[in-house]
Amino acid sequence: MIFEKEVFCIDANILIQAWQKYYSPEFCPSYWDILNKLGKKGSIFIPELVYEEIEKGEDDLYIWLKNSDIPIKRIDAEVTNCLKQIYVSNPNHKYLVSSNGIHSKADPWVIAHAMKEKAIVVTKEQKDYSKKQTKIKIPHVCDNMGVKWIDDFEFIKRVNLKFTCKLE
Repeated sequence: MIFEKEVFCIDANILIQAWQKYYSPEFCPSYWDILNKLGKKGSIFIPELVYEEIEKGEDDLYIWLKNSDIPIKRIDAEVTNCLKQIYVSNPNHKYLVSSNGIHSKADPWVIAHAMKEKAIVVTKEQKDYSKKQTKIKIPHVCDNMGVKWIDDFEFIKRVNLKFTCKLE
């Protein structure tokens, strides 16, 4: 059940994978209606770099997002300071973004916005225990920074979303 003060910062992969796979609006339009309602209530938001990442796709998800009520949080001085804290606190955090484009450039900003807003990060990423020094994921940095994070299935539980199915 969602608590009054819980706010969720949504990573791009949550929207992209849901749109393309799990909750396509073709067979689960109500999922997108719920996200829109949560956005209108201020329970969820996306950082502007997540918006820009989805915008690059120039697809139906981008069109939906552009017309949705999900707030897009802009980068400001406070968010920039949170980003600096992320990088200063651990030298390995620089591997959250790689120069070869494997990692999203939005990932550190998702965490920085969550820090500022005292929000819970919602991401499809899971902890990777391979111990590669040149690869780090959102959950590791969130844990290091004391930022709560959950996956989309936990998010569905937290907001008390219930799916119903019907034949047409």
